Amino acid sequence: MPVEEAGARAAALVAPVAGTRSLPLSQADGRVLAEEIRAGLPLPPFANSAVDGYALRFDDLATGAATRLPVLGRTAAGEAPGTLAAPGVLRIFTGAAVPLGADTVVMQEDVGDDGDAVVLPPGLRRGDNLRPAGEDVAPGDSLFAPGHRLRPQDLGLLAALGRDHVVVRRRPRVALFSTGDELTEPGAPLPPAGIYDANRAMLRALLARTGAETVDLGILRDDRDRVAAQLAEAAADCDLVITSGGVSVGEEDHVKTALASLDFWRVAIKPGKPVAVGRVGGTPFLGLPGNPVAVFVTFAFVARPMLARLAGTGCPPLTRQQVRLGFAHRGRAGRREFLRASLEPASDGLPVARKHPGEGAGSLVSLVQSDGLVELAPDRAGAEQGSIQPFLPYAALLG
Repeated sequence: MPVEEAGARAAALVAPVAGTRSLPLSQADGRVLAEEIRAGLPLPPFANSAVDGYALRFDDLATGAATRLPVLGRTAAGEAPGTLAAPGVLRIFTGAAVPLGADTVVMQEDVGDDGDAVVLPPGLRRGDNLRPAGEDVAPGDSLFAPGHRLRPQDLGLLAALGRDHVVVRRRPRVALFSTGDELTEPGAPLPPAGIYDANRAMLRALLARTGAETVDLGILRDDRDRVAAQLAEAAADCDLVITSGGVSVGEEDHVKTALASLDFWRVAIKPGKPVAVGRVGGTPFLGLPGNPVAVFVTFAFVARPMLARLAGTGCPPLTRQQVRLGFAHRGRAGRREFLRASLEPASDGLPVARKHPGEGAGSLVSLVQSDGLVELAPDRAGAEQGSIQPFLPYAALLG
């Protein structure tokens, strides 16, 4: 199955979680809105000065010549605005309310000092350096729709509007297992032929970046009946079950047999061909490969859309950049291939991608020592050195 279709079908298998709660802004970063938010007041709430300078009435200026006007007072940020009724200027500071009657502010650097008066240069325009009330946001403007995932800048805007709480969706609850008799928990003594479980540590962090609540259920051993029982128990308490390993065709790969239904289990992607999507009872299930690099890649393309749909938000398209290959690669057509690579600057502005020597799907160090993934289309058997190819930085994949 093409990887784009796999992501779409995985997302279609789930529905947004039910349940909402009101949260203070201090806890709302990354949460998904469950309400529309409209502005209750204008921003700025009053006309104010964009600079330190002098407020004046534009009609008091001479045409085409410098103008000398007396300084009639001052107004600072936080003070109630006065009134400028007579020809003259008021000293004003950044953020201060513009006096009633004034319609222009001139920067202090452009003004000449003349005792108790100032000399204003010609060429000023009405409204210079004045931020009118409602310039950014008008009362009633729709700012955020339900399903929007809140960002730091969004929280700043909400605070500026006086909001201290927002109504958000419940976070998806995801059960997480690793599978395999060879796995050992980090920190425990490592037995002969054992390896430490790296996938759960990586997946916990990836899930946290999507905003999910992870229920870490440890390591599933290679026992058919035990696998089925533990998956069923997890499914009864969570919105999604995710495992790594146990979804290929080996005699000890028991996860697929525990599913109530299987939507698909092979994806045309390298690394990461074995990906199982189905249900445990009535709960959606995602079985990722066992190799860590394959876990990382398939999470980005299959798990990410699934989790976004569960959270009640959209899945932003991945942002690719163009790079020039500093290597030749020979592969096989039929699967979209992702190569770990680092970028080097070039004189023409197009970065050069250098492939990491560790190409195996189990090489975690290759993820650590590279900048992202070169993407090769499935209709091509490799790529030539110097060719232009799309590149996915890890920052884009991690969100």
